[in-house]
Amino acid sequence: MNANPELAEFITKRIGHGWEKDLTKLKELEKFADDDASLDELIQIKRHNKEALVEFLKHKQNEFLDPDSIFDVQVKRLHEYKRQLLNVLHIMYLYNKIIEDPSYNAPNRTFIFGAKSASGYRRAKSIIKLINTVAERVNNDRRIGGKLRVVFIENYRVSVAEKIFPAADVSEQISTAGKEASGTSNMKFMVNGALTMGTLDGANIEIFEEAGKDNGFVFGLTTPEILKMEEEHSYNPQQYLERNPALNKVVEQLVDGTYDPTRQIFKEIHDSLVYGVEGQRPDVYYVLADFDKYVKAQEQVAKAYLDKKGWARKALINIANSGKFSSDRTIEDYVRDIWHLKKVVVEDSEIKNA
Repeated sequence: MNANPELAEFITKRIGHGWEKDLTKLKELEKFADDDASLDELIQIKRHNKEALVEFLKHKQNEFLDPDSIFDVQVKRLHEYKRQLLNVLHIMYLYNKIIEDPSYNAPNRTFIFGAKSASGYRRAKSIIKLINTVAERVNNDRRIGGKLRVVFIENYRVSVAEKIFPAADVSEQISTAGKEASGTSNMKFMVNGALTMGTLDGANIEIFEEAGKDNGFVFGLTTPEILKMEEEHSYNPQQYLERNPALNKVVEQLVDGTYDPTRQIFKEIHDSLVYGVEGQRPDVYYVLADFDKYVKAQEQVAKAYLDKKGWARKALINIANSGKFSSDRTIEDYVRDIWHLKKVVVEDSEIKNA
């Protein structure tokens, strides 16, 4: 209601008040999933929110974004298991593809990152450095004709998140399956009408159950598949590099001078993927194993985005099915199933007198 007032008004106009205190009522929005006027209005609301983020970043960071592009967003703590690295390797792959094939025609994309790392987490800081280095290269290359832009938002925090979530088209929830206990940014994106690009991990599983897998983009190894590989010690990242020349090129660009003339700054990232470092086996978080599936899921995003009404319909269904993720619903479950408490009803008059 505070961060996305246009969307709040859109909801109230259709289902009335009451959803503000009982988010499960959002389910009533589903009956408007095929209403053209509602979908058109939802498209306009998203556009206004994107324009607001464009203005914010223009004044704060001197970034000039295209509101007609896909806003593909990953904002969360920087950690290897959350796989911001998979995201940036895909951006490097797309950049290569555009340079090598000028006829490559896909919707323009803006990749937005926001993150902080723990102060002593060296590799996380190296990934932040890589994202910004790739951004500098991509954003200043006129050959790509505005097809690609990368932004790392400074000092990511709640007041900035309030501008990001309403503006996002795609919500990046790409942690290695089995590593994320829950996560909550995926829920904030969902209720604001972004479509989830995600692995079957954490709360993503419930998001895809509630909204339907057809209204998001599912990819990647599952937890049982990963556990099986770990038990058998059967994972060999070299196989994925040998099978996929485009992936091999991207990984080698970390150390061949493309992004760093010294060839040293990103060497640890490269070696962690290919050889393993500090006693760890290579590619602990299966970035290379999931890369090809991630690329294919991103191709589905590009195709789906061309159908504006279809995309808006998916967004509406996500909003309508986000009620389960209210903290009120969680506490209700605890009261009923775990604590077995009786509710105390407090009358409005008692609240006013207090």
